[in-house]
Amino acid sequence: MTEPSDRELGIDRPIDRRDFLNGMAWSAAAASLPRSWLLDPDQSPGEPYPPGLSGLRGSHDGAFEIAHQLRDGAVDPAWLTPTDLRETYDLAIVGAGISGLAAAHFFRQQAGPRARILILDNHDDFGGHARRNEFTVDGTTLIGYGGTQSIDTPSSYSPVAKGLLTELGIDVRKFETAYDQEFEERHGLGRGYFFDKETFGVDRLVVHHEGDEWRAVVDRFPLDPLAKGTIVRLYESRTDHLAGRSIVEKKQALLKMSYAAYLLQVAGVAPAAMPFFQRLTHDLYGVGIDAISALDCRSLGFPGFDGLGLDDAPIARQGRSSYRTVDEPYIYHFPDGNASIARLLVRRLVPGSIPGSTMEDVVTARARYGRLDRPDNACRIRLGATVVRVTETGGDVRLTYVRNRKAERVRARRCVLACWHGVIPHLCPELPAEQKAALKYGVKVPLLYTNVAVRNWKAFAAAKVAEIRSPSAYWLTAGLDFPVSLGSYRFTAGPDQPAVLFLERTPCKPGLPERDQHRAGRLELLATPFATYEREVRGQLARMLGGFGFDPARDIAGITVNRWSHGYTYEYNALWDPVWEPGKAPHEIARRPFGRITFANADAAAFAYTNASIDEAHRAVGELMGKATDRR
Repeated sequence: MTEPSDRELGIDRPIDRRDFLNGMAWSAAAASLPRSWLLDPDQSPGEPYPPGLSGLRGSHDGAFEIAHQLRDGAVDPAWLTPTDLRETYDLAIVGAGISGLAAAHFFRQQAGPRARILILDNHDDFGGHARRNEFTVDGTTLIGYGGTQSIDTPSSYSPVAKGLLTELGIDVRKFETAYDQEFEERHGLGRGYFFDKETFGVDRLVVHHEGDEWRAVVDRFPLDPLAKGTIVRLYESRTDHLAGRSIVEKKQALLKMSYAAYLLQVAGVAPAAMPFFQRLTHDLYGVGIDAISALDCRSLGFPGFDGLGLDDAPIARQGRSSYRTVDEPYIYHFPDGNASIARLLVRRLVPGSIPGSTMEDVVTARARYGRLDRPDNACRIRLGATVVRVTETGGDVRLTYVRNRKAERVRARRCVLACWHGVIPHLCPELPAEQKAALKYGVKVPLLYTNVAVRNWKAFAAAKVAEIRSPSAYWLTAGLDFPVSLGSYRFTAGPDQPAVLFLERTPCKPGLPERDQHRAGRLELLATPFATYEREVRGQLARMLGGFGFDPARDIAGITVNRWSHGYTYEYNALWDPVWEPGKAPHEIARRPFGRITFANADAAAFAYTNASIDEAHRAVGELMGKATDRR
């Protein structure tokens, strides 16, 4: 099969999406946008608008190089003699993600509205992993999420986290109607599997509609009869593969064996069928079933456990939960994911920065970046500022950061480090050796969240599919974005209209312990240019949907690749991590206060969810203020 040319894929178009969607075309598109989206008068003419930038985003070029220089010990002499801005704050926060923004909110609650707060972040946008992507296609504004997806299982949030959502005006019940739960059924869309010719000998899309018997679906897989038969038996069998053991013994055995080992060595799945299962856990954990316990996979509803007679009672363990204690639909989603939570926090912290007053109008409000760091703000958000030194001296905390290649210093009476744990030992070399080792223990999950703006989704309608998973192609998933209409923002109503596609890749190296797999995946992300990602986007979509009329040169209007080389928080894995005594786990040691410095973000909970970021911010501020926190 001949590889498609750049012209066939649309890469060589004279007016390409990187020029049109990089923020420079906003003035030309202004007539089609709400008035609140017009350029901020505080912003310099031609200054980029971060959510509208395309190409390589997330941990973008220019955001991490200074930190890598610090990591490698290549300290610039200029950092040792920074310009003292003679700015003093009641609180300085490193990291403008949800945890850093929430820390500012909680501190203001206790210290009062006049408390002076400075938030520093190395990226050109706030929100951390809660990132927003915007497109304008044929006069239609499209919004996608570039990181943190949803408010997952909101009923399980702590009173602190629930209280913050309420204070921000978020009523999760509104998503029950905002999220179109009948969208796929109304349009006759199912779930697809794309088998690539490099692995399976042929490119084939197999669509699975709700109600289809697994036997009929598997029969269309490009596998040999033996492999097909073992897959069908796995889904249909009620065999007790661990007969003779008690329920507790079965759970303990499943906790200490990978799902891959369970399938091959216990359930008798044919090796030729294993590629179909290998990446089932990639989108949740960033690694395949070779590195995830069978018990965790059972809790996710994977096949092969129906005959074991297990109950849903949890067993004693550390780290990620074995079973969901609450069953809620995955519908609590803003069009830009949890970026709207970050935007609502910024709206409260910096008056005038984001117009509006409700959870509905924040969706289409255009953030006014020029107002984030004005001298008269009680809370200032300073973007593009990479912190390189945090030290407690003479009763205050001094922070040195690099911005526009210049080192600057500010002071604060207190400090919350809401940045990634792995960078903190380089910022604060005075920390105890045990704490620095604990901060370095977790290895964050590398991932790619890619949004593709298309002029229509007729090919998906023709193929009768909403999302396609691939057992082995470059992109793990590709499909229509979540169907959410909120406020004045409307999700695509029909196949003729523009839409956002979401593609995901979580690079790793099967066979290694989980943390080593994440390290290998990170190296891949940092070594891969945008041109490669773009070709893989266009090529895979063409291969999956070309037979249904999809033309990447004609149909793709924009591509934004959110690269997170240090992505979601590492959660302890029973296959690789020991069980620590209470208070002795790495995240518990890592978050111990150090003088006037405390630590927040999801890393401090070893739990990769937004509610953890909020809870840890509350704890960190409580420690600074000398008050105990109770998140129960």
